[in-house]
Amino acid sequence: QVQLVESGGGLVQAGGSLRLSCAVSGRTFSMYAMGWFRQAPGKEREFLAAISRSGGSTYYANSVKGRFTISRDNAKNTVYLQMNSLQPEDMAVYYCAAKFSPSTNDWYPFQTNYGYWGQGTQVTVSS
Repeated sequence: QVQLVESGGGLVQAGGSLRLSCAVSGRTFSMYAMGWFRQAPGKEREFLAAISRSGGSTYYANSVKGRFTISRDNAKNTVYLQMNSLQPEDMAVYYCAAKFSPSTNDWYPFQTNYGYWGQGTQVTVSS
């Protein structure tokens, strides 16, 4: 079983930055590709960013490309999402997800790819 715990959410003013963390335990972290998603009230869960298990390959949704950066530290069993230039439309609950990946360099952009999810962390952006 893989456990994921997000942290780093909170209240930020428009234009500000936050860094989310997702600590993973229970299995060998370096065998899992990781993703970040978010869900705003009344909306479907949305893909944001994905990273391969090696960290060498990343992929972003157009809505966050250039503003958000996904990274991972396999020694710390943690994946990060650096979020810059936050806007009110970025307000949502943010989730990390893990997928066992046979490939070192593959990333996965679909919710259905992932078998493990965190509980989410709230990001609120004030205008």
